[in-house]
Amino acid sequence: MSGLIIFLIVLFIITIGGTLLVGLQESKTLAKHKEEGDSSENQLERSLKYESSSLKSNLPILGIIYLITFIASIVGILIYLF
Repeated sequence: MSGLIIFLIVLFIITIGGTLLVGLQESKTLAKHKEEGDSSENQLERSLKYESSSLKSNLPILGIIYLITFIASIVGILIYLF
């Protein structure tokens, strides 16, 4: 039982780390754009570009992180039960 709990805690720490990594990547991009101090037109263009690129890059990464976490949790629970 304690092995399963330790496994799940480590797994969730890794998941949180991956999520924070994606968040930090986005924060760096935001800080870079703030430093540039550009016009409203550039901000609108960047916003529209971000909407499409974010769905192609960040969402799949987070999806993979959470899918692996979910599967590993289920496997850990099944190992514990059987």
